[in-house]
Amino acid sequence: MKKFLSLILALCLIMSISAVALAEENPTFTVAIVRWTEVWGTDFTETALLKEIGEATGVNIEWQPYWNGSWGDQKALMLASGLSALPDAFFGSISLTDADIIPNLDYFVDLTDLIPEYMPNLTAIFEKDPDLKALCTDADGRIYTLPKKLPMRPVTANELYINKVWLDELGLDLPTTYTELADTLVAFSNSGEGRYGYIAASTLQNDLNNLLLPFGVQASRAGNFMGINADGQPYFVPAAENYKEAVKWAHDLYAAGALDPEYFTQTSDMVRAKVQDTEAGSRTGIVFAWTADSELLGNAKDYVVLEAVAGPDGNRYVESDPTFLNYGKNEFVITKNCSDPGKLLTWADQFYTDEASLQTYYGSIGDGKIAKNDDGTYEVLLPAEDSGINLDTSCWTFSFRDHGPKYMNEEFESKVILPTTEGDGIKLADDAVNAAYVRDTFPVVAYTAEELDELAFLSPDITSYANQQYAHWVTEGGVDEEWDAYIAQLNQMGLEDLVNIHLGAYARYIGE
Repeated sequence: MKKFLSLILALCLIMSISAVALAEENPTFTVAIVRWTEVWGTDFTETALLKEIGEATGVNIEWQPYWNGSWGDQKALMLASGLSALPDAFFGSISLTDADIIPNLDYFVDLTDLIPEYMPNLTAIFEKDPDLKALCTDADGRIYTLPKKLPMRPVTANELYINKVWLDELGLDLPTTYTELADTLVAFSNSGEGRYGYIAASTLQNDLNNLLLPFGVQASRAGNFMGINADGQPYFVPAAENYKEAVKWAHDLYAAGALDPEYFTQTSDMVRAKVQDTEAGSRTGIVFAWTADSELLGNAKDYVVLEAVAGPDGNRYVESDPTFLNYGKNEFVITKNCSDPGKLLTWADQFYTDEASLQTYYGSIGDGKIAKNDDGTYEVLLPAEDSGINLDTSCWTFSFRDHGPKYMNEEFESKVILPTTEGDGIKLADDAVNAAYVRDTFPVVAYTAEELDELAFLSPDITSYANQQYAHWVTEGGVDEEWDAYIAQLNQMGLEDLVNIHLGAYARYIGE
């Protein structure tokens, strides 16, 4: 009996040791991820690709989803509560910004020396594409976050789509200049009850990159109002002469009834209700969107992409911000709560292959979202007709889409076959219409902790004031008479200091 009990105890000890070893070999990490909307659900956490990567690396992920609408407050509380409140890692660039990371570096793992040791895929990409490494390297030369490069990308951002049905109804040609565009928008507004030339939930940031574009006022999508002028120099757009002229033009449109009266007061949900109504038809003459169907749904068939109209200087301008739209940093950040950063980086490195990047963008091969053909090509498949969703929604539901680590080599992109009736296939075709008009804009740059503190102090008041004045001038006019006082107020708020911070970061970016 004693021998039997000893044997049982020995077996239990062996089993206990084996269980511990297995747990160490297959650790579980908590990873927070922010999604634009909870409508897309959490199916993205159960994809075939994630299961394959988990099995290959012996890593289990406990996903902690958050929704963007409430994330700001949740994030602030989390960071204020200290390291103990943080997960092992954050996934996706809308989770944490530079302003969250740089002042709190004590919370995060320095990846600079770990990447060469645990991430052979990313290391090889850095050697091939040093700009990607530079993008995620901070002002002190250290790397705390992993980057991305999105696949199958256009060079333009949002396009201007115009209601071809209304043009034909009114016997109008496609406008080719900013004055013809203005006349067309007025004609649209006068053509029927409830119709307007342009319906939007306007902000200054949006309008700089869409309605006001003919005046060459494109600003960085980062929201800092910085642009690149005709001489190739950075400048603060809402303090420039071309901006003032653009505002006057927008006021003329508003005064003529070409803009929706609720232009500055409605929400994006109210806009969607107006432009996506398939029974009454869309009520807007133009829309700025990634693709017509992404904004207009069933009404997209009435619209065509418009070649950029010539502005006052005779040039044509389109929105393009490749370093913001196609490249990114802060896609994966590991906190010091993580018990084995090397193991977690090994897991993250699996996303830096062509095939994995394809699947984290469109959906998994194993889930039937992509067909891997015998000839070496990959075909992105449309959702089933009875699914009730389009390709764009499917991608956001069943993949990480824009978020998270990924990198696809250009030579691999030629192997990818996209549908021509939805999503990126349409976008790339529409992109060709205006690709020749792309110009540089202010890039994504890195700031020091001190610069971020100063920007956090200066930016809110300056940004708020510029927004308020823009809405006032468009709806009530008076920009000429009030311009000097406006510039004086901006200067009093610290505009010169703010611009100098951006200029310093830009100089570092270009290596000066």
